[in-house]
Amino acid sequence: MAKKAGSKLPKRKEEFLYRGRKVSDLAKLSIEELAGLLPARQRRTIKRGLVKDNKKLMTSLKNKDSVRTHIRNMIIMPDMVGKNLEIYNGKSFEKVEVMPEMIGHFFGEFSLTRARVQHGAAGVGATRSSKYVPLK
Repeated sequence: MAKKAGSKLPKRKEEFLYRGRKVSDLAKLSIEELAGLLPARQRRTIKRGLVKDNKKLMTSLKNKDSVRTHIRNMIIMPDMVGKNLEIYNGKSFEKVEVMPEMIGHFFGEFSLTRARVQHGAAGVGATRSSKYVPLK
């Protein structure tokens, strides 16, 4: 079976399940019931109460399909699936489409703040062999 060249994720045969529940069923749960299914760090964040900025972001996501945000510590909820986000990484806004596999993760996990290091060649005078190389 050959893969398509342009596809990012493999096509799954069945619907995505999060802890044995469909995304549509998860969206119907209250936030307290959903917290019981999430990992410990996310569960603790929800039980302590969401910050005012996070609540404001959730209401704007219900009204719009695309939102720009600096909030990186927001947990991805089931009702956010299919929305487009632009998450700030300290330099620019990274475009992210929320997929079912992202439920329970933080926004910041999908907009990395540090780029991969790409080392170039050593500069003039950096090594013993290049010490006496003329500049012209």
